[in-house]
Amino acid sequence: MTFSKPILSTAPNTVKMNWWQYWVGHCLMTGWQSIRFNFSIWGDLMGSNYASYALMKEDDPEAECLDWFWASLVEDDVYDKDFLEYLMQMVDDIETGKEGVIPMDDVMANLKKWCEEDDEVE
Repeated sequence: MTFSKPILSTAPNTVKMNWWQYWVGHCLMTGWQSIRFNFSIWGDLMGSNYASYALMKEDDPEAECLDWFWASLVEDDVYDKDFLEYLMQMVDDIETGKEGVIPMDDVMANLKKWCEEDDEVE
C-alpha cells in the first residue's frame, strides 16, 4: 500500500516542519543542550575546575569561567520555525539544482584577481 502524501516525521527531504518536529525536535532538544552546558560551567565554577577557561597567560581562569557562566545564561540557540524552514528550503533548492553553488576555490580565485586589479589601479 502506498500513500500519496509523505509522512512528515519520517520523510527525509521535507522542507516544512510540523509543530511536533519543531517543538520537540528543535526547541526542547536545544533547550536541554543549553541547560546541560550551563550546569557544566556551573559545576566547573563550584568545583574550582576552571583552569581550562584561561586562553592567554595573563587571563584569570576563575574570572573567565565566571564570565562564561553568566554569558551562557542568556544564550538562546532556539531558532524560529519560519527561519528553519527557510534554511531547509535553501538546502533543498541546492540539492535539486534550482540554485547553483559557487565552489570556494572559484571565490578565492576571483577575490585574489580583484585584489590584484585594485593594486594595479592605485
